[in-house]
Amino acid sequence: MSIWKLVDKVKGLVLYDADKEFYAKVFPDSVERKDLMRIRGMRQEDLPEILVIEGKNYNFPWSEGIFKDCLKSGNYSCLICEELDVIVGFAIVSIMAGEAHIMNICVDPAIQKQGVGSKLLEHMIQLATSKAESIFLEVRPSNKAAISLYEKRGFNEIGIRKAYYPAENGYREDAVMLALELVSLF
Repeated sequence: MSIWKLVDKVKGLVLYDADKEFYAKVFPDSVERKDLMRIRGMRQEDLPEILVIEGKNYNFPWSEGIFKDCLKSGNYSCLICEELDVIVGFAIVSIMAGEAHIMNICVDPAIQKQGVGSKLLEHMIQLATSKAESIFLEVRPSNKAAISLYEKRGFNEIGIRKAYYPAENGYREDAVMLALELVSLF
């Protein structure tokens, strides 16, 4: 086991509050749903569940090979969000040379708009804040919910990438480029 996997396990034990889970089961209204969600490092054995979530969200999903490359490279922070030990979302961010780039953020469609995406986004921003001056991402203009989430968090449009995403019938969809200046968060 690598040192980073050991660190993730220890963090999970330290940051996990078993009392909240207990009270959530016995007294469901006593704990907010978002408090039961836990962020941890992605592992190879998570890929089957991640691929299902990715496939539910996108007509052109990432392949298993892309996820494996992200896990192997060491240049990406690959995260998952769990709720009561069920993977409900994931995110991948690259942080290098003073810049962070959100590569993928994805939430199970059955529970979108319930705080999972927001929790993942906040975690990525926290990771990047001490290592980067800005965080960037691309999003489809048709993904209004994601754009709204990013704008609420302070991201601003900085440009358009023409024909960035694959689309139906061989067409391509533009990407809206967004950025958040992290140095202004201090």
